[in-house]
Parts: sequence; structure tokens; C-alpha cells
Amino acid sequence: MSSLLGNLGQSSMDEKQPSSSSSSKNRFGPMNEDLLQNILSRLPAKSFASAACVTNSWNKVCSRILSRPKIATAVSLNSSLHIAMQEVIDKVLSEPIRPHFAIANVGPGSCLKNILPLLLKTLGSQTPIILSTVSGIMGRDALTDEFREVMFRRDEYINDDVYLHSGIVLTIGFVPGLKVDVIPILRTAMVPQVSMIDQFVMDIRNYTISVSGCTSPIGIIMFGDQGVDQRNIVEKLDYAMSRETVIVGDEGSHFLYRSRNDLRNVGESPKHYVDAVALVFASDRDKPQGTGEIQFHVALSKGVSAVGPRHKAVSVRTNNSDYVTWLTARREGGQVLDGQQILDNIYDELENRVASPELYIGVTKRRKCSIGSEKTGRITSLAFHGVARGDEEYLYVDGYGIKSGDYFQFYHSDPNSALAACQNVSAHLRNLKLNSSKNCLHTRGVGDKVDRQEVLGGFIFSCCGRGDSFFGRVNVDSSPFLENFPEAPLAGINCAGEIGRESSSLMGQKSQEDSSVRCCLHYYSTVYLLMSYTPAPSER
Repeated sequence: MSSLLGNLGQSSMDEKQPSSSSSSKNRFGPMNEDLLQNILSRLPAKSFASAACVTNSWNKVCSRILSRPKIATAVSLNSSLHIAMQEVIDKVLSEPIRPHFAIANVGPGSCLKNILPLLLKTLGSQTPIILSTVSGIMGRDALTDEFREVMFRRDEYINDDVYLHSGIVLTIGFVPGLKVDVIPILRTAMVPQVSMIDQFVMDIRNYTISVSGCTSPIGIIMFGDQGVDQRNIVEKLDYAMSRETVIVGDEGSHFLYRSRNDLRNVGESPKHYVDAVALVFASDRDKPQGTGEIQFHVALSKGVSAVGPRHKAVSVRTNNSDYVTWLTARREGGQVLDGQQILDNIYDELENRVASPELYIGVTKRRKCSIGSEKTGRITSLAFHGVARGDEEYLYVDGYGIKSGDYFQFYHSDPNSALAACQNVSAHLRNLKLNSSKNCLHTRGVGDKVDRQEVLGGFIFSCCGRGDSFFGRVNVDSSPFLENFPEAPLAGINCAGEIGRESSSLMGQKSQEDSSVRCCLHYYSTVYLLMSYTPAPSER
């Protein structure tokens, strides 16, 4: 099956495949080819791949059927991971598709090493795959087609390794006109992380140049290791990539991966640490004539609100053993405050607003930045740090990278703000659908010959602190997409930090060209990735 799926959609037959004779060509006239196409288009992926190997004539018909891009996704919540895997695999391969990439997300406690070989066996060893554990999943049930948002919660009454829910969401994509591969950031104990981040950026650039001739891809879906601070990695990507490159993902997870380049598949080597992986989508400079254009669009539903005045960090210390920064600060125009004084003032500001909010400080960081030996530039970023506690000496916040003189403001988790932001996203998606300059965005049905921009599908990266317990009702985060594109495939995960580069005009927000402050890592937010396709003139 893996070799069949890997060969499906090629423009010509393999040498070992039978060549078509003149008699076989005569058997399939125009009407018969239409009938054959109708039959083959209804086959599941495995049977369709077999049919493509029968004759050159059949392969031609199969290539015509599978000429436009396609996303397939499914969720299973079966308590048996083996059965759940089979259910989602059967669903995503129930129609013709050739996997150019795959993303699989499972609940905590699942054994990734047992799952990856099954995906490779099914989808083929040359299919780029990222497999990760997440806090929750979203998507349509493989058996009932019901859309679900499910958070994986620990069962407090048993032990920390038993979860109330288990399951998997699997997404595969066929994206002609693009080249896709997984590129890891590999680090050894002897090499500083900063050097490996530069190498990671250069690896993405070099791959993109090799397949497209450009230095920046059109999109990156990234998964970071939960034990590694991803701020420097994401900031370097933001600095190095074109403003048109979409960057989304999950900041903190456990993951395994498989790249098309075997030299990169060293994730299980004891000599290397894999701090993050990037699924890179680059334009194919050798794409066949008449292939349309795939576009990535991003929207953001923020879930935090600012509170209180700005502060200026005065005394800053770091504790390497527990990944915490200690600091004192001065309110604008005021005296130096210790941690307890700072928090007392903020809680006074928050009184009667939000019950038990999560607190963050948003630090405005102005830093020099460069890639390798390239000329140094400057970047201004907004970085969020979770507030741990405060005492009569310091305010304690998560992470590193804060310097004396940096300005920061407090933010708190805010369900009302998040709900309003979701409604705002839905409104902008609706406007995009109705008022696109390239005619209306829409989903394409079976046999629908269209000449407009199509929605292929979408991905959601949502904070694990959101969901029904945050909003008081279900399926809020998925509603903007479902309300506007109910027939399009949609997959989502709950993250421990959402990667989302604020560079899209989709939300009607200021682009990064209009603002000097960049923010790529978010908390209590939801990042939406929408993939669309504009057919080439020859397809219309």
C-alpha cells in the first residue's frame, strides 16, 4: 500500500507497469473514459492507487481525477488506540488521495514509538510526518461525522497517567504545486543552542531555495519540544523569513517525525536533541503547467487583556535550575516595587473583573538579531511570560530573556475578550468568503467544476486553557470556521502555547509592516490557518 500511495498521481507510469496497447485505447472512447472516471473517483485511496497501475490509460484518468489539491482529516475517540488509528486511517483514505504530508496528534500517555511505524507503513516511508501528543483535539468523528472538541483531562481519582479521554486526529494533504518536508532543529550537547537555531533557519532556507528558488517558504507548521524555550527559535524565524511566510504551530509538545531526507531522521539518536520540527511548504518551481496556486491565511483570536500601567524592569536575575526570572520594577512615574507590591496593585485593578485569572507579563524586547555571519539587524518583539508568584523581594515569572530596562505590561486571561475575538474572526471569514477580490471562496463538492477560489481545509491551534470550561459552552473555538465553511475539512489541537505570526490581513488587523512590535507566541489564544486554492486559467 505504501508504494502504491507513493506512486499515485505521477504523470507517467513506472517502467514495471504494463504499457497500454492500441486496443486498450480504443476500448476507452470519450464516453467510456467519462464512465471510467466516474467509477474510479469513487474508489478508496488504496484501490484507486492500484487502478492507477493497470495501464497508462487508467493512470491518465486517475491523474485527471487527482489533479486538484485535497485535505482529508478525521478524529477517533476510541479508548483502544489501535482501533482509533484504524478508524482515522480508513476515513482519510476512503477517497482518492496521495499523501504529500501527514500530521497526527494523540492524547498524552500514548506511545508515539508504536504509532509512527504504523503511519509509515500505511502512508509510505517518503511521506513527511509529524506525530505529537497534545492536550486536546478537534475534528469530525471518523464514524459519525459529528464535530468534536475534546480536551484530555487527567483523572484525579486514579493517577496522573490515566486520562478521562483518549483519541487521535489525523490529517493528510495532497498539495500539487508545493513541495513539503519536515526539517528539525538538531542540537548536540557540545553545540550551543543559538548556533543550532541559525542552522535550523539556514536548513529551511536551503530546502526552500532547492525546490522553489526562493529563500522563504509560503508556510511553516511548527511543533516545539515542551522542555525547550521556543521564544528564540520563533523570533529567529520571524526575523529571517519573508513577511508573506505564514508560521503557526504548537509551542510545547512531545513529538516524533519522519523527513523525506534520511539525513534528518536522527531524532531517536542519543547524540542529538530535537528542540523543534517544522513542516515546510514551499512553492514547486517545476510544477506542471496549468497547476493552480495554494495560499495560506491566518487569523488570531486573542484570549488575554491588558491591565494596569506599564512597568519598567529594574533588577533582573535568572535562576537556571527552575527556569524562572526574578525581577523588581518601577511603575511609570513611580518608585521601585517588589513582587508583592506589584501584584497587590494588579489585583486591585482586577477586582470584580475576572475570577481567578491567569496572569502574564507582556515584555517589549528590543534586540539585535542576525543569522550566522549575516549583517546584524534589530527586532522589537512582544514576549509573554507567565507570572508564578511574588514576595517582598521579587516578582517571579517563567522563562528567560528579560533585561533591565525592558518595559512590560500585565495581561490576564479573559473569556469575554476571547469570545468577542472569536466572533470577530467569524465576521472576517464571512467577509472573506463573500467579498474576495477573486470571487467567492467556497468549498468544492463532488463533480463540481468551479472557476473560483476554493477552501481546501483548515487547522486550529488553541490554548489548552480554553474550551468549554473557559467559555461555558462547547465548540466555541471551532465555530468561526464551521459557521463559514461547514463542508471543509478542519482539524484542531489544544496547545501549551500557540505559535501564530501576526502577518495576515485576514483579521483586518495591522500587518507587521504597519507595526514595529511583533508577537509570534500567544497564550489563551486560538490561531486559525485556512488553506485555499485558486485554479489555473486552464482549469476553469
